[in-house]
Amino acid sequence: MPPNPTELREPVLAWFAEHARDLPWRSADRTPWGVLVSEVMLQQTPVVRVEPAWRAWMARWPAPADLAAASTADVLRAWDRLGYPRRALRLQECARAVVERHGGVVPSSEPELLALPGVGSYTAAAVLAFAYGRRSVVLDTNVRRVLARTVDGVALPAPSQTVGEVRRATRYVPDDHATAARWAAASMELGALVCTARAPRCDACPVQDVCAWFAAGRPADEHAGRRKVQGFTGTDRQVRGRVMALLRDALGPVPAAAVDAVWPDARQLARCVDALVADGLVTRDPAVSDDDPPTYRLPT
Repeated sequence: MPPNPTELREPVLAWFAEHARDLPWRSADRTPWGVLVSEVMLQQTPVVRVEPAWRAWMARWPAPADLAAASTADVLRAWDRLGYPRRALRLQECARAVVERHGGVVPSSEPELLALPGVGSYTAAAVLAFAYGRRSVVLDTNVRRVLARTVDGVALPAPSQTVGEVRRATRYVPDDHATAARWAAASMELGALVCTARAPRCDACPVQDVCAWFAAGRPADEHAGRRKVQGFTGTDRQVRGRVMALLRDALGPVPAAAVDAVWPDARQLARCVDALVADGLVTRDPAVSDDDPPTYRLPT
């Protein structure tokens, strides 16, 4: 039998009070903009890589207006190796929208947040909870895993989020704003530090005694065959990363020959470069003559 909301929430909240990490976007002086930046950076990127990048980013662009006025090349260089650089472009688009539509202040309503470029349902809910202390249903990978195990008794949630999953999560969110926001952070932290995907530390879990998955003997992942596991070596993502690294480090336009040298498979490289150009991450300046071949640079 799954735990009722009180049985699950109270131990997790007490555990969080003792074990929460001291992260800068949780500090008392955090800003809604800082929270939004952290949520974008943390998508598919671990905290250990995000924290120094976030501190440098916020020191340079502490408000949406600062990022909105920055050059695209500077933004992409500052993003450095966080991965998925399109997130950087979307974050700058978001900053410009905040300036144009909201006077430079990150909005505090879900519809207005969802209307911003690059902001989906999870990010909007996270900003409401972590920036404004509002009740919302924050469902990231960690929270989904905690609820799948404790409530549903399965190893991992389904690959795609379902309507039923959101309804179930909503039942466990406290009614008052402050406790709901803390529950969002606490359940997320439990998933990140204890109820991890590959090596859950059930002996250190504050809700082991009410966890349906533990009571069932920790059964294997029933969705294992549906999950896509992709390595990094040899992928288009690796090629794109090498091209972006070359252009970030360059002082000026990079000749085509230098770009050609970053990867041995010419067809794969050409496909990746074309995609970077189409995504607005790279600018290709055409050849003027045979003696002056094409060059590549970060957008300005």
